[in-house]
Amino acid sequence: MIVEQLKKNLDVEINMIREIDRIYSAETELDAEQVRIYAKIAESLVKRIAILNESIPDILSSIIIGRGAGKEEPKGFQTIPLRKEVEVFVSERKRDEFLKELNIDDLLLNKVKKKQKEKPKKIEKFNPNNWYGKISNRFFFNNSQNLIKTGNFKSLTSDLRKSNINVLSTTYLSMMFFSLCLAVVVGVIAMIFAIFFTIDFLNLSISLYSGSYLIRIVKVLWVFLAFPAFTFLMFYFYPAMEKSSVGQRINQEIPFVVIHMASISGSKIEPIELFRIVALNKEYQAAGNEFTKILNQVNLYGYDLSTALRNVSLSTPSSKFSELLNGMAVTINSGGDMRKFFEKRSESLLLEYRLEKEKANKSAETFMDLYISIVIATPMIMVMLLVIISISRISTGFNPTQMTTAIIGLVAIVNIMFIAFLHFKQPNY
Repeated sequence: MIVEQLKKNLDVEINMIREIDRIYSAETELDAEQVRIYAKIAESLVKRIAILNESIPDILSSIIIGRGAGKEEPKGFQTIPLRKEVEVFVSERKRDEFLKELNIDDLLLNKVKKKQKEKPKKIEKFNPNNWYGKISNRFFFNNSQNLIKTGNFKSLTSDLRKSNINVLSTTYLSMMFFSLCLAVVVGVIAMIFAIFFTIDFLNLSISLYSGSYLIRIVKVLWVFLAFPAFTFLMFYFYPAMEKSSVGQRINQEIPFVVIHMASISGSKIEPIELFRIVALNKEYQAAGNEFTKILNQVNLYGYDLSTALRNVSLSTPSSKFSELLNGMAVTINSGGDMRKFFEKRSESLLLEYRLEKEKANKSAETFMDLYISIVIATPMIMVMLLVIISISRISTGFNPTQMTTAIIGLVAIVNIMFIAFLHFKQPNY
């Protein structure tokens, strides 16, 4: 009897500790009043745990070996029911204090529930189609669906799935075709304008064209072709660029994600809980999205964990993350030690991370030398040539003002191109 009561007390204490952990690890935004209430709840839980711990020595001292101890309730103790079938065993002198803390906890919880009713949470719903996608589907949904069924645009649909863009493949193709139609209309309008009018960019003026319109049409035909071509290329290559960007962000987070998982796996929790913890961690946005896919496949679609890992490994944009998931699936199926797997994998990933950082530093040094030689030294040489030409009065067809403006413009364009090049080449860590 006494041993069973001790087990119940310990179970209640474990639940209280979990409740405290849940309070302090909550990621929801709370106002000052809610923070104060939750702090008091945690304080009440700590006091009740202390009361239960103080009763343990008294309960153990009442056990008399060889006299059937443990079958009868010791004197001076009382059973307090909590909720449903849960109860605790507390000494009579601590009974009132325990009930007082329990009553405080119930009052505070009622305050929290009342405040939550007064301020309901805003639930965000996923909208699969935006207004532009809906309009596009009205005109091109059947055509897009037939093209996908016949196996066309395989690379585009694959890149779209791996880029985590929240648009269906058929809707994306419909948007592309609809945008192409709009681009053709805009191209026709722009070409007609270019046929009948001439734009002087230097003087910022527009004048009526005078000359042969047949020759003019041939000259400005590229304007009509430019708009649809640019639209098609933008829609076709955007998912691939987004996939590459997401893959880079995942690769940057993987070493730290694996280290985090290695430390957590030492507590012998279920592997699915590892993914839940990482998915809820705001520090790993890109990798967290991939772990959310695993949770969805297990919780919503009913796949086992190994199948979910393999499915996500096929749809992830990062090859490193795909290898990690496949390795985890093999380790789970073979009954291996997940902690050792994460520790070994984290060592190799950290080594690759350091090598990539060293490579990026070497590249930065090379770019610095190029910048000094091209962007700084070349304009100085050109200015010196301009001075020499002006002094020697060599005829170049341009006056000094035009040449100076051209040099300044060239330097500005080169600087912009170099900054853009560095922005795309440098890593984000």
